[in-house]
Amino acid sequence: MKLISICPSNTELAAYLGLAPSLIGVDDFSDWPAEISGLPRLGPDLNIDMDKVEALQPDLVLASLSVPGMERNIEELEKRNIPYMIVPNPKTLKEVGDCILFVGKVTNTSEKAEQLFEKFNRILSFYESLSHQVGRPKSLYWEWWAKPIFTPGAANWLTEISRLAGGRNVFEDRPEASVQTDWDDVKERNPEVICVVWVGIHKKKVNPKVILKRPGWEEIEAIQNDQLYILDEPLYCRPSPLLLNGLAQIAYILHPDIYPPYEEGKDLLMDFKFFKKIVRRRSVC
Repeated sequence: MKLISICPSNTELAAYLGLAPSLIGVDDFSDWPAEISGLPRLGPDLNIDMDKVEALQPDLVLASLSVPGMERNIEELEKRNIPYMIVPNPKTLKEVGDCILFVGKVTNTSEKAEQLFEKFNRILSFYESLSHQVGRPKSLYWEWWAKPIFTPGAANWLTEISRLAGGRNVFEDRPEASVQTDWDDVKERNPEVICVVWVGIHKKKVNPKVILKRPGWEEIEAIQNDQLYILDEPLYCRPSPLLLNGLAQIAYILHPDIYPPYEEGKDLLMDFKFFKKIVRRRSVC
């Protein structure tokens, strides 16, 4: 099967299912795994070059509606009779797991998908059990855009990740998935930890001085205690199994005495030793 993915999370889902060799083209923002680096680039996910897609003659395009504007891609695929499937737009970690099963079904890799789905959920259960050992969750502020300020609300997996990592999203009282707010609101909520994950921006290009120039920054507990972290955006802002690596990273930052060490570059879902440790621990419990 010749596959094309036109958003990063779909590329990652396909790669987890062992389908990276079947990919013949991807969007400009797909950057994982490394083996896709030489593939034809088809444009940014909101402006895919459909002439290039059509020329590659794919058997299936993995499309998405996760961001407003992507519907234009769907319209063009239909107009040109290019076969495609829209991968569901998950809001929770459980729904990310469901996407593994969905992509497995449409790519004839259901057996592999079932195995990954089980591992994915076991890892979530493992972190859930560890979260119960946390006496007092730490308050977190997630920033995924700076001007204007956007942060996740209750209907977003980062609120769920916060809880599993022994934390509490300071904007969990807002029901929406994405909250537009301002610095005064953030300052009033006084988070203990600030996590910066600007969407589409590599962490090396994020300058913490942007935050440290804001009025009253020195009054925030996170700044006073040197708890401002610039984190890897792909581990937090894409609805794919890479979110497990983000969970492991922030959990160890918050409570290194409770959660296992996070090794940069290691993939929890593909780490056989880590998974064996989870299975062994759960069987003992």
